[in-house]
Amino acid sequence: MRQRVVRVAVVAALVAVVLLAVPLALAIRTALYADQRDTLERAALAGAVRVSPDYVTGDPVELSAPPAGGHLGLYDPQARLRAGSGPAHGDAPVHRSLGGAAVRSRSGGDLVVAVPVSHAEQVIGVVRASSPIAAVRDRVFLTWAALLGVAVVALAVAVLVARRQARALTAPLEDLSRHCRAVAEGHLNARAAASSIAEIDQVARTHNEMLHNLSELLRRERDFAANASHQLRTPLAGLQLTLESGLEQDDDARLRPVLAEALATTRRLHDTVEEVLRLSTSRAALRPRAAGRPVGHVLRATEERWHGPFALAGRRFECHAWDGPDDVPVPGGPVTEILDILLDNARVHGCGTVRLVVRDLDDALAFDVTDEGEVRGPAARLFDRGHSGGGPGTGIGLALARDLAIALGGRLSLTGSVPTTFTLLVPVHSEGAADGAG
Repeated sequence: MRQRVVRVAVVAALVAVVLLAVPLALAIRTALYADQRDTLERAALAGAVRVSPDYVTGDPVELSAPPAGGHLGLYDPQARLRAGSGPAHGDAPVHRSLGGAAVRSRSGGDLVVAVPVSHAEQVIGVVRASSPIAAVRDRVFLTWAALLGVAVVALAVAVLVARRQARALTAPLEDLSRHCRAVAEGHLNARAAASSIAEIDQVARTHNEMLHNLSELLRRERDFAANASHQLRTPLAGLQLTLESGLEQDDDARLRPVLAEALATTRRLHDTVEEVLRLSTSRAALRPRAAGRPVGHVLRATEERWHGPFALAGRRFECHAWDGPDDVPVPGGPVTEILDILLDNARVHGCGTVRLVVRDLDDALAFDVTDEGEVRGPAARLFDRGHSGGGPGTGIGLALARDLAIALGGRLSLTGSVPTTFTLLVPVHSEGAADGAG
């Protein structure tokens, strides 16, 4: 921006100089030539005053001094030089002046002024004054050179002033840009400093107010998530302890499976609360995560958990892995949450058989969830928060699943519309451990 401000100022100064200097240069040229002709005319008139009518009879004539570097001569009616200096025979201006009028003209590279000398209403001679055109031209060039020097100085001053003003104008904008970069990097407490430019200060104040409101909104959302998770942890922990105690003390074979299932559900709920809390923080990636779980364990647990709900709905649920070892670790908590959301979405909005297939992609695992339904409308809107596809639901599940996938470094996308297929890509690491929330 500094260069742009300097260019605009220099162009404006250059246009102003050109608009002023060109007419001024032409005016100077005209004035110098006119001044030289006036000088020659004054010299010719002064010489004409000294001419006596008796010069034709041989009376000597004493002309005044010629102009500097020029000639001053007296010519008789036959255009012959009788006194002073100049060409031996009169040129065109002399012949024209014999007609009784003063003549200003050019002849042979000279400026010439011829003034008639009259006596008894008759022209008895002509006084001719001349000077080289080159001398006047040199004066014009010297004056133009001085004018050009003044223009160059003016442009140099304009450049210096423009650069100074550009620094004064762009420094607050550069500070504001650095502040915006700091905010983009996560420093929400940064504030733009005031400057001496009212318009930029207004932008900075508006930006600071917006940032303050945004920070407050984010703080309230984080506080709500932290408070909700904190309040849920205690009853969940108590419920888990109660169920574990019941499993240890109860010998009823019919009640133990129910208690075990309830305990597993509370543990999954506890994991869900922890994962949502981790996702709601501004630096989720820096929070510690539990170790990865083997993909085979995740698939078996998912199949056990969802076989019953699909069977109750009269639908089949198939779960298997292709080309992938069962011991590859994946982030158990986030992957489980995403698969639960996708399977529940297939149960509510899909139809027919639901299949969960895992494919090995060398540096990633692909989890495909497919049903026999059909997706209508733009696929991108499926992941918009609040968009439920026209069926029952809140429109939060797929948006949450996408955010969880991004948080673990993967990607969730719709890879097929007929039949409906969602694919979760989960990166795997060669060291055999993956990050994930438990």
